[in-house]
Amino acid sequence: MLEKIDLKKDLDKENYKAIMEEADAKLGRLQRACREKGIPIIILFDGYGAAGRGTAISRFIEPLDPRGFTVYSTAETEEDKYYPFMYKFWKMTPAKGRINVLDGSWYRILLEDKFAGKVSEKLQQSAPDEIVEFERVLTDDHVLIIKFFLAISRKEQKKRFKKLEGNKTTAWRVSKEDWKQNEKFDEYTNIIEEALRKTDTENAPWNIIEAEDKEFAAAKIATTVVDRMEEALADYERRQALPKVSAEESACIKNDPLRASALAGVDLNKSLTREEYKVRLKELQKELAKLHGELYMRRIPVILAFEGWDAGGKGGAIKRLTQALDPRGYEVHPTASPNDIEKAHNHLWRFWTSIPKAGHVEIFDRTWYGRVMVERLEGFCSEDEWRRAYKEMNSMEKNWADYGAVVLKFWMQIDKDEQERRFTERQNTPDKQWKITDEDWRNRAKWDQYEVAVDEMLVKTSTTYAPWIIVEANDKLYARIKVLETVVETLKERLK
Repeated sequence: MLEKIDLKKDLDKENYKAIMEEADAKLGRLQRACREKGIPIIILFDGYGAAGRGTAISRFIEPLDPRGFTVYSTAETEEDKYYPFMYKFWKMTPAKGRINVLDGSWYRILLEDKFAGKVSEKLQQSAPDEIVEFERVLTDDHVLIIKFFLAISRKEQKKRFKKLEGNKTTAWRVSKEDWKQNEKFDEYTNIIEEALRKTDTENAPWNIIEAEDKEFAAAKIATTVVDRMEEALADYERRQALPKVSAEESACIKNDPLRASALAGVDLNKSLTREEYKVRLKELQKELAKLHGELYMRRIPVILAFEGWDAGGKGGAIKRLTQALDPRGYEVHPTASPNDIEKAHNHLWRFWTSIPKAGHVEIFDRTWYGRVMVERLEGFCSEDEWRRAYKEMNSMEKNWADYGAVVLKFWMQIDKDEQERRFTERQNTPDKQWKITDEDWRNRAKWDQYEVAVDEMLVKTSTTYAPWIIVEANDKLYARIKVLETVVETLKERLK
């Protein structure tokens, strides 16, 4: 892509002024329109060292309302090392109607880090696909991503490095790594070419900016953003004109006798005596406490996700786990309906921003799978959104597992009669009445529909790297021990 670029392109002052006056006026109007329509925008600036990213960003944001955008530096921090690479970039994704401008980007892993030899061979192979998938998840959710790569020649880069070093106030901006890139400019360019080629997609294409003339670069950036924002607004209007689909039609729940069923053969008669339970509980909690310390020392993150029928025993199982854990090394994340801030982001944003740092444990009481269950059945998302969510969630979990996290997902299975018994007990017990709501009874009336959705979820999202464990939970004591046994055995195997 770079070899065909004419880096000598420039603009005279008269043309530059005319183009920028028109573009600046449009940018202000388009920012207001995108904010009104709730269109989130990411504009990332990458490029050769000294290509002028800072200057380009400063000029680009001049006509924008500063209340509607945020500029992020993506330089690596010490804290970043304790999380998957994409964690910090998920945190930087914009809410609806906002513009986030990135100085640098997630492409660092394919560019500077690869050139410096900081990236393993395995990660070099997987990173392009992870990045493409990340961008696809966002653009499928109607996030506008505009990617700029600022290109200059080796000669121009050398001249700019010398100029920066010649000034006491800017000398710090040139590092030994920068000079190494200039010395091996062709090698670095080949790395760039490969990264651009692998990640230039229809939904998030690259825009190469000839950046030796800063006026030409500024004009091309501004006009490109104008064009892309106009396209995003036109796409918004097109989507608004589509016929509305009812929640029932969107959910597509059919009780097909030929469907794959993960729940049909579950034996809910399994049980333990109180004496057996006490003995096993003590043994397993003692083992888990020891394993937790080893996990911390070896910096292995653990993600435990709990789903199940209302009154299925999630809270009791989680409590027996946390009793064995150092409270400084875990957090329980109760997942409720998304709040206004969470609704303004992609549905996975609130889970990405809640994952544990290396060596810690995060326990989710209800999870991202709400999208393909309650959100699907209650019409809180479209058919397109819940159908693509299976792949999105599998990819998210694979990203965590590839980073080194242990990911286990528990489905707490009870039958309809047991649920009714527990609901009634809660209603009749003053200290437990807070656990039962009208919504629980209403959801119970849709048991058969939920069962179809749950079966589909279990079949489509149980993977080798993030398996579902179906817990026979009619007997609470048996269920708690099975959860503990599964966690302990998985962690022991991992620590080998």
